[in-house]
Amino acid sequence: MSTDSMFVHKMWVDHELSKMVTAGTIPFPMLSDAGGAVGKIYGVYDEGGGVDVRGRFLIDPDGVIVGYEVLTPPVGRNVLETLRQIQAYQAVREGKGTVATPSGWKPGKMVLNPGPDLVGKVWEKWKVDMAFD
Repeated sequence: MSTDSMFVHKMWVDHELSKMVTAGTIPFPMLSDAGGAVGKIYGVYDEGGGVDVRGRFLIDPDGVIVGYEVLTPPVGRNVLETLRQIQAYQAVREGKGTVATPSGWKPGKMVLNPGPDLVGKVWEKWKVDMAFD
């Protein structure tokens, strides 16, 4: 979603984005926030510039914002990190409050079981299955 019009979105998809994705089209809808109404609600609307700054909000199925990131241009976002975080939130949700995902967690890696037994031993448990890659 951006303050750009649907016509600007179409031009961007046709002349830029379609050349960057393998399917030739984007797998998600693009929305226009002309006037910045949604951006104002989320606190990312820049009144002076009349635009929404780059913000990413992860909202769970209950409508709760569980993660967000706001970047000013010219720094781009990391889509793979966003997907990793979504997968981590899904794993935690499936664990119904009994698991946590450590830093850098990826699907298939171990999760942590929060509790008194974990206090002071996070690194011991974490280093067994995690690698910085």
